[in-house]
Amino acid sequence: MSVPLLKIGAVLSTMAMVTNWMSQTLPSLVGLNGTVSRAGASEKITLFQSPEEGWQLYTSAQAPDGKCICTAVIPAQSTCSRDGRSRELRQLMEKVQNVSQSMEVLELRTYRDLQYVRSMETLMRSLDARLRGADGSLSAKSFQELKDRMTELLPLSLVLEQYKADTRTIVRLREEVRNLSSSLAAIQEEMGAYGYEDLQQRVMALEARLHACAQKLGCGKLTGVSNPITIRAMGSRFGSWMTDTMAPSADSRVWYMDGYYKGRRVLEFRTLGDFIKGQNFIQHLLPQPWAGTGHVVYNGSLFYNKYQSNVVVKYHFRSRSVLVQRSLPGAGYNNTFPYSWGGFSDMDFMVDESGLWAVYTTNQNAGNIVVSRLDPHTLEVMRSWDTGYPKRSAGEAFMICGVLYVTNSHLAGAKVYFAYFTNTSSYEYTDVPFHNQYSHISMLDYNPRERALYTWNNGHQVLYNVTLFHVISTAGDP
Repeated sequence: MSVPLLKIGAVLSTMAMVTNWMSQTLPSLVGLNGTVSRAGASEKITLFQSPEEGWQLYTSAQAPDGKCICTAVIPAQSTCSRDGRSRELRQLMEKVQNVSQSMEVLELRTYRDLQYVRSMETLMRSLDARLRGADGSLSAKSFQELKDRMTELLPLSLVLEQYKADTRTIVRLREEVRNLSSSLAAIQEEMGAYGYEDLQQRVMALEARLHACAQKLGCGKLTGVSNPITIRAMGSRFGSWMTDTMAPSADSRVWYMDGYYKGRRVLEFRTLGDFIKGQNFIQHLLPQPWAGTGHVVYNGSLFYNKYQSNVVVKYHFRSRSVLVQRSLPGAGYNNTFPYSWGGFSDMDFMVDESGLWAVYTTNQNAGNIVVSRLDPHTLEVMRSWDTGYPKRSAGEAFMICGVLYVTNSHLAGAKVYFAYFTNTSSYEYTDVPFHNQYSHISMLDYNPRERALYTWNNGHQVLYNVTLFHVISTAGDP
């Protein structure tokens, strides 16, 4: 009888735990419920201590995923704070969670013990059946011993029934705790939404300042180039691809020009997705062939260098006609002053935040890079700068915010090595590395609409996001 009695003790011990939980923890739950019901009283939640606490908006830039960033620096004393009611509610939530976990453990133990009690119930019924069928085969002494043992086991039947009832109670309590947790979560959400009008006003004010910040961050200094994003592998080793830098965001057409000389065929894909899949495109046949890969699409027109000349051609896609063409005075052509990779790259056209540019070289400048601002309607040179950097030593170049950035090679290991600032007519040497994944860049151009570098790299069409940096002081801003 020792084993059954030990198990009865274990069962009764488990029941005592349930009783203790009901007598001590359950009243605290009632207290929690009462406390929570008062948490919905009218209490003001303070998000910011004061709008004049030294909030600073400064930077930035371009994240690796291509998004513009404004950074808000918040003083330590201005971090979001709530009243004691919120902390109390959070503590209540933690307590309920702990109680729920304890009940799960208790339920597991109850389930195991219940399985044992049920097996004992089966044993008792078996013994009872044997006793009923063994009246004639047992001696009087043996029969009496079995009968005495059965009598000792009879209390287990009462324990079993009570245990079943207590198990059902535990299940109900667990459901009540679950409901209480849901109620507390709803109250917490309600408290968080209190004072919405005040919060909304402060958020709107912050959004206005961030909007002003974003406007000022239209330009910045190049500080980083992301890892390459390969869009597609298509065409020969040399070529160019681009989107319209002036088109609205809904216009995602892609233009594709394979080869670096004597080409006339331009493919226009409806979307970037179509370009990736090689579908939904139309063909434009240029009236005059191109030279190099320094073409650019700007406000619905293609600007390119006419083959074996220093003529700039403006071809309008919609009308399929040449709107204007003009010679660049003194500009070298036909591989006279190309980039280091050759490929008739004497003339390179670019667009940045301020407009249309041409990068080339003249004999008068002794082979150094010349940057000229062009009128996009007439193609007249508005102003020119002599950068002093030899073009044959440059791998490629691109314009960002009026600054010409030059790479030191078109091969693996290339980096942005030189920057010329047209606003101050000054230059500096830089060290901005970027990963030349396919080891031969024949086209590198910046798109200000997307804040990305478009690259043709050994037959692969590749994108790089850029990081621009600009510190903005908001002191005294309206």
